[in-house]
Amino acid sequence: MEANSKRKVDEKVLFPELSYVLTGILFSAHNELGPYAREKQYGDMAAKKLKEIGIPFQREVRISDSGNIIDFIIDSKIALELKSVRQLSSDSYRQIQNYLQHSRLKLGILVNFRSRYIKPTRIIRIDS
Repeated sequence: MEANSKRKVDEKVLFPELSYVLTGILFSAHNELGPYAREKQYGDMAAKKLKEIGIPFQREVRISDSGNIIDFIIDSKIALELKSVRQLSSDSYRQIQNYLQHSRLKLGILVNFRSRYIKPTRIIRIDS
């Protein structure tokens, strides 16, 4: 890929390096714990791995007066929402979009660990 076109792609993707590292952490946690652990166990494993590599994060962050709590805010840039459910519903996507709106973060990552193969989903804040 030509350097100029690579730069254009990078400009369109929010926090590509951090997202890549974070996705690796999520896959590692899933590989170690399997698909049937509790959400808290995946969160504990992710927190441990974030600390090991020195990525700053906040866990269980209350946003606004709504009473909503984001599972993680990674490096003050990415909202990370962990699920351990049979199947993600549209409510899960609405929930993280709501978190992005209230926190003013631009990017969220939603992951369901209950699946045999995880698929972290990047969600961009929709400005209204």
